[in-house]
Amino acid sequence: MPKNKPRDLIAARLDQFRDYAKQSLASWPVPGFSIAIVQDGKVLLSEGFGVRSLSSSEPVDGDTLFAIASNSKAFTADSKAFTAAALAMLVEEKKLNWNDRVQDHLPSFRLYDPYVSSDMRVVDLLCHRSGLGTFSGDLLWYGTPYTPEEILTRCRHLPQAGSFRSHYGYSNVMYLAAGLIVEKASQKSWSDFVHQRILQPLDMKRSVTSTRALAGQSNVAAPHKNTETGIDELAWMNWDSMAAAGGIISSASDMSQWMRLQLQQGEWEGKSLFSKESSHEMWQPRTIIPVSAAAKKRIPQTHFRAYGLGWGLADYHGRQLISHGGGYDGMYSHQILVPEERFGVVVLTNSMTSLPDSLAYRAVDMAIGAPDRDWSGENLKRYNDSRKEFYDRIREAVTPKMAGASPTRKLDAYTGKFRCPLMGDATVSLESDKLVLRILANTDMVADLEPIHFDTFRIRWRKKFAWYDDGSILFLPDASGDFVELKLDVPNDDLWFHELQFRRIKD
Repeated sequence: MPKNKPRDLIAARLDQFRDYAKQSLASWPVPGFSIAIVQDGKVLLSEGFGVRSLSSSEPVDGDTLFAIASNSKAFTADSKAFTAAALAMLVEEKKLNWNDRVQDHLPSFRLYDPYVSSDMRVVDLLCHRSGLGTFSGDLLWYGTPYTPEEILTRCRHLPQAGSFRSHYGYSNVMYLAAGLIVEKASQKSWSDFVHQRILQPLDMKRSVTSTRALAGQSNVAAPHKNTETGIDELAWMNWDSMAAAGGIISSASDMSQWMRLQLQQGEWEGKSLFSKESSHEMWQPRTIIPVSAAAKKRIPQTHFRAYGLGWGLADYHGRQLISHGGGYDGMYSHQILVPEERFGVVVLTNSMTSLPDSLAYRAVDMAIGAPDRDWSGENLKRYNDSRKEFYDRIREAVTPKMAGASPTRKLDAYTGKFRCPLMGDATVSLESDKLVLRILANTDMVADLEPIHFDTFRIRWRKKFAWYDDGSILFLPDASGDFVELKLDVPNDDLWFHELQFRRIKD
């Protein structure tokens, strides 16, 4: 396929894309979404489809606000790219160096190994090669009052999952460290730095870095969760403690400015926000991401994947793709840049499906002249299959393995206070003749416990969470028969309850 084809997204092709987007909206369990497309420094499309919320009929448009966050099924978060850009600016100002030791800026930084703790560099934080597992430690920031500093202090209890600098493990908590370094080097909060140095110069007037800033805002989409029986609307979840990893809330119109800046390698209206050299550094492969046999079969035009500084990198039909995914409670997004075509597309949705990357890849195919492919239809089948598998996992976790196997002890024997070095304390109490679990660091994590078999109980959360539903808890006894440890099994693909090791403590 020739690379020098004209970059001519003519109106007729955009109309075809609009029709495809409308058809997709009718097929997917997604209330609404917005899309922006840019090419050659111009905004070709910034529009909305569907509604902001199932509880209203207000339409989505190019200015509707969505969380862009970080996506569990894709490369990285747009907020991470903003953090990488912020650090690049500080490197250019000689306030830090990519190869600085993290402990030079954050002396208390510790991980699972003294050598890794000592030799971790700023650049390592951004390319997911810390040796931690993907999403390891995310329960530390999810709904807890812990500050970024407190979260990083607790990260020393996270287990090693792979070798330092060679194992790819997507890590939000390392981006918290990167955000703290931005604050130390700039003497400004991460939020203030991003506002003053990126959002304001780009005239991204609608974009904010906290859900707290949504008060009084109009034209805001509502998050939604897909269930086995339909779609539920959710409340906005505050992510302030991990803003540097996924806290930005933006619109398709504003994100078109960000894509134009990236495709212009830091140049904006005759000024340089960051240099072409920094752009080159951020788009360089740093950590190899394996391409599975299934992924190769699905996208045979992609032979290599890697991670740069806040960006996912891949080849596709002979082009380089620079991409992002974003996943927030009740919202998913996807963004793809094709530098050789000076092309970019971003899709923001108010539900948690793979529709965003379906539409983004369709737009890329249109831009490069690739054969039409029904990404939406293919991914909808894969999505439906994955949801069935997800709920099957939950049923497996909560289904009794032996009928009529009652708890081995009276219910008060299971009560007590338990401590996890990573997460903090939890309690199990007897209330109205029923056991209740409370994970104290997250006041929303309250669950009624129902007997399954023997010393295993079903976890029924009192609040509806975006990422997980019911699970089970196993009480483990010591040699004398006293229950001294809790094991939680809460099936999901994002928050690792198996990392929580609760052991009984005396009140």
